[in-house]
Amino acid sequence: MAIMRSLKPIAALLCAAVLTSCDLFDENAVQDITAPNTPASRIKFHNFGVNSPGVNFYADDVKMTAISSTTGTESTTGTVYGGLSANGMYVVIAPGSHTLSGRIAAAVDKDLSISNAATTIEDGKYYSYFQSGIYNATTKTIDAFVIEDPMPSGPVDYSVAQVRFVNAISNGTGDLNLIATNTTTTTDYPLGGATAYKSGSAFVAVPPGIYNLRAAYTGAGTNLITRNTLSFVGGRSYTIAARGSTATASTLALDFTLNQR
Repeated sequence: MAIMRSLKPIAALLCAAVLTSCDLFDENAVQDITAPNTPASRIKFHNFGVNSPGVNFYADDVKMTAISSTTGTESTTGTVYGGLSANGMYVVIAPGSHTLSGRIAAAVDKDLSISNAATTIEDGKYYSYFQSGIYNATTKTIDAFVIEDPMPSGPVDYSVAQVRFVNAISNGTGDLNLIATNTTTTTDYPLGGATAYKSGSAFVAVPPGIYNLRAAYTGAGTNLITRNTLSFVGGRSYTIAARGSTATASTLALDFTLNQR
């Protein structure tokens, strides 16, 4: 019992030094383990603005994306035309009202905002920010828009792939239609119907397989853009986005992005 008595002063000193009280030894004490919850909302950033400089993306004044160089410092390249930030992954964003922007990453005009869009982020939802249109080098501005990514809910269905279409071409002559043709069955699958600039279709279920894609204006007899031999995997969700300028055929493309599921 002498040993037990000698330990009591040591326990009291440790309690005072570390916890400032001995509540830890009270079996009825309540331990506070609460911590800030990670927001459940997500957003993905695309630089689809023709002739745009490389940018970093912001929500209000919070930098959401940047690229590190081999020296560990921030790259002045940023996300360039045709690129997605964060390796195409969604990043966490708090629900609420935000002004999203793309800001120049280069040393010249560093952090100058060239695109912006105000939006309201809802809890638990996914979104995409598209820097789009054609860069105006005089005003140093470019277009942008935000759309919700209505990810399919419920258990994953591995018997189909989910595909949706986004129109990010600002100077088109009408709504665009995207058709996916299965290279094995030759079956055509319309992906969302006529889609206006700054809008996207719902996700459409298609059988897994290899597809050729073609985008054309409503009623047109020729295709504006084509892309071949894309694989749609069952249980995955994809976004096909038309980007570029109709005045410069070399900039036109159908971007193929895997959405998180």
